[in-house]
Amino acid sequence: MLEIGTKAPSFSLPDQNGRIHTLEEYKGKKVVLYFYPKDSTPGCTKQACGFGELYPQFQEKGAVVLGVSKDSVASHKRFEEKFGLPFPLLSDPELSCIQAYDVWQEKMNYGKVSMGVVRTTYLIDEQGLIIKAFGKVKAAENPSRMLEVLKELQES
Repeated sequence: MLEIGTKAPSFSLPDQNGRIHTLEEYKGKKVVLYFYPKDSTPGCTKQACGFGELYPQFQEKGAVVLGVSKDSVASHKRFEEKFGLPFPLLSDPELSCIQAYDVWQEKMNYGKVSMGVVRTTYLIDEQGLIIKAFGKVKAAENPSRMLEVLKELQES
């Protein structure tokens, strides 16, 4: 996992509509950048729908939400349409962003070791610095926890 206080690695990735997103275009806003293993799986669906439900509150706090997985643009489009997701899902099949953010790691699944995306969420400030990092997050709790973190930052 990347260290708090370090500059967030830049990226240039297509979303579910094929539009390219870069970290630089979000300068001046907080960015909730969450990495998840796979579209339409139970945990990832809970996490994405949680962010979707709370999205207006993230916007009120001046934050954008970006989901990233190695799934294709077409897979992201189906995921977005099936669940009505209101935020960009970035496609990273080459693992460029996933590896830059150190979330491509060894995982143990049913006694088998394999490489995959470890569910991780970063909060990046208006200048592009990582100000919070959460590894191995619980999918269902992650969206509301990130909203709490944003509220705490506004109050401090």
